[in-house]
Amino acid sequence: MTVSDNTRCESVKRNRFKLHGWIGIFLILLAELGVVLQHNFYLAHRISIWTTPLCWWGYVFLIDAVIFKLKGNSLICNRRKNFLLQLPLSVVIWLLFELYNLHLANWKYVGLPENTIELYLGMGLSFATIMPGLFQTAELLDTLRIFDRFHITKLKVTNRIIYSGIVLGFIFIMAPLLVSKYYAKYLFGLVWVGFVMLLEPIVYSSNGDSLLRDLENGILRRILSLFTAGFVCGFLWEFWNYWAASKWVYTAPFMQDVKIFEMPVIGFLGFAPFAWEYFAMYNFSRLFLRWK
Repeated sequence: MTVSDNTRCESVKRNRFKLHGWIGIFLILLAELGVVLQHNFYLAHRISIWTTPLCWWGYVFLIDAVIFKLKGNSLICNRRKNFLLQLPLSVVIWLLFELYNLHLANWKYVGLPENTIELYLGMGLSFATIMPGLFQTAELLDTLRIFDRFHITKLKVTNRIIYSGIVLGFIFIMAPLLVSKYYAKYLFGLVWVGFVMLLEPIVYSSNGDSLLRDLENGILRRILSLFTAGFVCGFLWEFWNYWAASKWVYTAPFMQDVKIFEMPVIGFLGFAPFAWEYFAMYNFSRLFLRWK
């Protein structure tokens, strides 16, 4: 076999659509079938209860296989340690927002399984997909080089910006907890941006992977990919949630009559900073691993 034949074989092997991508397609189709038939068959109804974890694990597998086919490198195939780190971090971070919601009461869950083990397993599997889902979608957009030509004037990151961000971020994340529930329910927007303002300067100052450094270099590619990923994932979260037997509904006191699926329209604006928030929290967590 010649060198060119070896190269061709390696190229074919790299560009082959991975098995877990087909598994992802199967999981999504299974969940959709359960949703369509949930009122006709008991088994379909049971599957529909698991719509969110089935669809999102399917999405994570599928998008990873697509990324690998495009560039021969992906999170699950080549950076599995990062993937395994993201799963529990994703759960922990979302549980933090659930704690906030106990006071702010912006959403609630309906149709949840009565069995405690099934309930916690389903929630854990669902929450674990938030971070990899966001990051893989952003990586796909970055791989497609959609935002390569977007640049801005370089931002000079000064000590004033760093300290102001930390102080304002701390105020933002604390304010909703320090007022009564009547007022707190209007302040969830502060939570969505507060952790970015608090953590990004810390990560930047600690030489971690900070998007402030991208702004310092005048580069918007990763930021726009991440923001767009937030909107894409947000749309899919709400789309798959809407018809599921086990789902969340919003009780936030704004624009309840103007919705896309279960989400009030204005709420979709939160998905972009939400994606950045997960990015900042992930890289803040990685600082501790580096120090260790």
